Amino acid sequence: MDNIIVLRYGELYLKGKNRGFFERLLIGNIKSKLEKFKCELICHRGRYEVVGYKKEDEPRIVSALKTVFGLKSLSVAQKVPSDLGVMSDMISKRLPEKGSFKIETHRADKTFPLTSPQVSAAIGEKIIEENSDLNVDLHDPDIIVNVDIREDKSTYIYTKKEECVGGMPVGCAGKGLLMLSGGIDSPVSGYMLAKRGLSLDAIHFHSYPYTSEQAKDKVIELAKIMSDYCGHMNLIIVPFTKIQEAIHEKCNSEFMITIVRRFMMRIAEKVAFFRDCGCIVNGESLGQVASQTLQSITVTNDVVKSMPVFRPLIGMDKQEIIDISLKIGTYETSILPYEDCCTVFMPESPVTKPTIVRAENEERKMGNFEKLIEEALDNLEIIKV
Repeated sequence: MDNIIVLRYGELYLKGKNRGFFERLLIGNIKSKLEKFKCELICHRGRYEVVGYKKEDEPRIVSALKTVFGLKSLSVAQKVPSDLGVMSDMISKRLPEKGSFKIETHRADKTFPLTSPQVSAAIGEKIIEENSDLNVDLHDPDIIVNVDIREDKSTYIYTKKEECVGGMPVGCAGKGLLMLSGGIDSPVSGYMLAKRGLSLDAIHFHSYPYTSEQAKDKVIELAKIMSDYCGHMNLIIVPFTKIQEAIHEKCNSEFMITIVRRFMMRIAEKVAFFRDCGCIVNGESLGQVASQTLQSITVTNDVVKSMPVFRPLIGMDKQEIIDISLKIGTYETSILPYEDCCTVFMPESPVTKPTIVRAENEERKMGNFEKLIEEALDNLEIIKV
């Protein structure tokens, strides 16, 4: 008998001839999670096994694997030969001395002489014969024991199936650039697209001294939390102070947020291009704030010419976003009271229905703003997370 952790993938079943590509990525991502532990990953068709680990490491291994996109579920199990007597003896050891139980059998090995219901019935009958204080309850048992008979003549026995994050392996959908603020929304946005297989770099706009070093540290911490799910990423810090000062000095105050967002988009597109990213990702949700009305999104999107801008939260309300941030562990960091650059020079009445023509007219007041963009790009800070 071996103690193992059985891993199951989900959507990869839907893939055809290119399934191998997705599996190789998934296996690589799993191995990356297991680097800090002494263990071995064994791969079968449709199932992976983590074996050879120290029992005391089991909770940490399980916790790490539950964050791997592409895995649907896992179980801590015992692996035994596919022999009815051996299976029954093992299950007897796992059951309490008294109470009710149910056996649920999955028979992947169709050459096994008994059907799934017959296996469950035979094991249940043998256990009851040996222990009269136990009884079978098919509707509301105290414990359910799963018997998974595999094609390699071995059987997994387990009592719990723990859900993983699902989705697709990170890296299978290309690479994107996440606009990471210090708020609640953008980390959730990055999580949502990493779940669809997008690997990420992140960009953050920092306006020191109007925004503090604590605000920057907060974003670094958010990136670290996200890396548990998204894998290693580069966090690009953009010095944004001079651009914001120029906008504040030259442009109509009600257009401040709109123009700031357009400059962020311009810089993000350039950084994305040089980082080999195929898209920009942000945390906008329709109608949440003034910069997220349909008209505002249209105007800010207008400056991005070479790639799509993805907004995975566009139809979600705030509570839905908060619920995900709590689930992935970013919420408590996001609500720390260190403001990002979007709060600098905040107008009392920002325009909610800007037009592209009006925004371009405001930007002309700044003269040759390309120099400001070039200076910001020349002074990027890149932090490996």
